[in-house]
Amino acid sequence: MNYILFDGPNRNALLPFTYTRPVADLRMGIFTIREKWEAYLGLTTTTITEDYLSEKFPMVEFSDNIMINAAYLPNLKLVELIQNLGENEAVFEGEQTVAFRVSETQETIDFSQFKIHRCPASTISIKNTWDIFELNGATIEADFQFITKGKTSEPIPKSVSTIHSERIFIEAGAKLDHCVLNATDGPIYIGENTEIMEGSLIRGPFALCENSTLKMGSKIYGSTTIGPHSKVGGEVNNSVIFGYSNKAHDGFLGNSVIGEWCNLGAGTNTSNLKNNYAEVRLWDFESESFAKTGLQFCGLMMGDHSKCGISTMFNTGTVVGVCVNVFGSGFPRNYIPSFSWGGSQGFSTYLTKKAFEVAKAVFRRRGLDFTEQEARILESIFEDTKGLRTA
Repeated sequence: MNYILFDGPNRNALLPFTYTRPVADLRMGIFTIREKWEAYLGLTTTTITEDYLSEKFPMVEFSDNIMINAAYLPNLKLVELIQNLGENEAVFEGEQTVAFRVSETQETIDFSQFKIHRCPASTISIKNTWDIFELNGATIEADFQFITKGKTSEPIPKSVSTIHSERIFIEAGAKLDHCVLNATDGPIYIGENTEIMEGSLIRGPFALCENSTLKMGSKIYGSTTIGPHSKVGGEVNNSVIFGYSNKAHDGFLGNSVIGEWCNLGAGTNTSNLKNNYAEVRLWDFESESFAKTGLQFCGLMMGDHSKCGISTMFNTGTVVGVCVNVFGSGFPRNYIPSFSWGGSQGFSTYLTKKAFEVAKAVFRRRGLDFTEQEARILESIFEDTKGLRTA
């Protein structure tokens, strides 16, 4: 069977993170959504996404295909239901399509002619950007149970203090020294070739993905995920860092989502609670206005390739697009469009030539090449977001 993950109707509600990737490649818990599905299915998947992303994330269609809404995370019940779908059968949650089986020759899909199955109530799905951190604890728990089943953790070093060590799993190559791991409120997963430096204090649920580093004296509260190839220090609470990003110094990051190839300068702080304890409003890309979230705690949403200078201060519920450079004193505005350059005194357009120079340098630091394919994706985003920039 061929499995294809499609973006679904929630794609725009998950901007700015889906500017640069399909919904399937968002990270929650320990893995990306795609990695979860491929682990459960035991097969690779392809993608239906925006045209400008399809070169990097192509679709492969067979004569018989099962289409899966990538906003839904797999679990054993849902996977079994999807694997057993017959021809012209589908899985729905309310009016939302979760999965359906279709042949290559079918030109139109009429779900009124399908046999409909109901999605298991235990299924986690993401509908908004803040779901990424709001649901991260439950997702870490589910991923932890799946990945550690039947496996044995590396031994915990004697210098490491632990609480509920049975809920701590350490992969090969990880280095830990004189830190504290408290898994009372959720599991702690330490990935391959990671390092937790001395003095770090960690509470679960927590995931440190492969080749990432926690700097000395880090204070990490659950439910937090640090994606691969990242460096993190200071204080972090209930946040998700997708990967290849750095928050290497002191400063607070709370109830936030940080994309890939981002850098938070030393002393950067995010507010995650309004002074009057009011509901947080976030920029909505569909209405192009600020919309209610129902949340009291919400910090920073930062798209890929964005960076900020030392001592940057972000207000509660700030949304930063792709390829943004923020610097200077004072609070910048709560929504900063993609390819903006500036701070509280105002912004100008961050031209792709300059943005690409930085991207190439950052990629080289990781031993990678910033390809023409990556450049074309960012150029498409630059053109698509012109109308959102004031300069």
